[in-house]
Amino acid sequence: MKPCEHMFVSVSVSSVAPRSAGTASILHADLDAFYASVEQRDNTRLRGRPVLVGGGVILAASYEAKNRGVRTPMNQRQALRICPDAVVVEPRMAAYADASREVFDIFDDTTPLVEALSIDEAFLDVSGLHRIAGSPTDIASGLRARVSREVGLAITVGIARTKFLAKVASGVGKPDGLLVVEPDLELDFLHPLPVERLWGVGQVTADKLKRVGLHTVGDIADLDEATMVGLVGQAAGNKLHSLAHNRDPRVVTRSVRRRSIGSQQALGQTQRSSDEIESILHSVVDRVTNRMRVSRRVGRTIVVRFRFGDFKRATRSHTLDIATQDTEPILRAAIGLLRGLQPRIEKQGLTLIGLSVGNLDDADAVQLTFPFGGAAPELDAALDNVRSRFGAGAVSRASSIDGPEGFRVPLLPD
Repeated sequence: MKPCEHMFVSVSVSSVAPRSAGTASILHADLDAFYASVEQRDNTRLRGRPVLVGGGVILAASYEAKNRGVRTPMNQRQALRICPDAVVVEPRMAAYADASREVFDIFDDTTPLVEALSIDEAFLDVSGLHRIAGSPTDIASGLRARVSREVGLAITVGIARTKFLAKVASGVGKPDGLLVVEPDLELDFLHPLPVERLWGVGQVTADKLKRVGLHTVGDIADLDEATMVGLVGQAAGNKLHSLAHNRDPRVVTRSVRRRSIGSQQALGQTQRSSDEIESILHSVVDRVTNRMRVSRRVGRTIVVRFRFGDFKRATRSHTLDIATQDTEPILRAAIGLLRGLQPRIEKQGLTLIGLSVGNLDDADAVQLTFPFGGAAPELDAALDNVRSRFGAGAVSRASSIDGPEGFRVPLLPD
């Protein structure tokens, strides 16, 4: 276990109970120093060095710079006075958006309940997944491993029974950590923390609280609610008093529908044949189209993302004439995009392949076209039913299975 991977085990604690009894099953996943980490991932010369992203104002700083006292947002001149050997790079918003999309694809592969907070953090509710995916800790560990392996970035995950405490846990667990707050130790964990850990407590409010002797969350919890209201006002006082007792009734909600649905798979450094790569892409397409049908979405724009052996990336897209959720037309478009890059793949190798479908619409909003379904949609429905009952790995395409003497069933006819 890494130094930042804290695990809180249950003990008996007398406290004001949060919303309800239960297990810690809300994850707050937060990418570490996101912009700066993407720059270090993509440029080996920046790894291990203090990196500042931004122009006149610093948008992000690597942990090497943060450890020297750089904070965001901070004026670039001030940051360089604190850390004169820092490397300043211009922001690349397109690269950050691509990385965020890849990470959120992994989130969506993990659970259908994902609530995005920003480009680099989200809440995930994994309650009810223990029979098919393991404990929340197992799920979080697998998520962190996938983000590291498939996207090349470090992510910290906090796990708790409430959204508030899960976010606090991820903040305490940074960088590159996993921190679980078990239900019976919630207030033992929360109360010693500084007041700045409470949502809504910025520098001005923190200074005001400290002037009257309130330095920790426990100090606030010891006050009655009326006193807190008198100090910081009605709304803030009620909120801080509740949070100090970990009372947070909010649930994880997917309030905004994603503009695309995608998935990806890391291939490692193993040299693979074109047939093997096409077979892997077929599996990725299966996952994406299955999720589209479950969420009753159809889409037109197919985007395939590639990461090569030299860590450079490429994206190719194709827009269909008619929106669909069927596997075959999406697969054919994806294979066509893949084959267009085959010479480069043979030369440089391929370490990751991802696919997303955009221009989404509700399935009910799309008019059926002749021949009104057919064998392919019926096969999709049958496969969806098998996977729903017995798990995603219950059925595989023949193209993914090696036959005698290395024979492989063709994926699509040329």
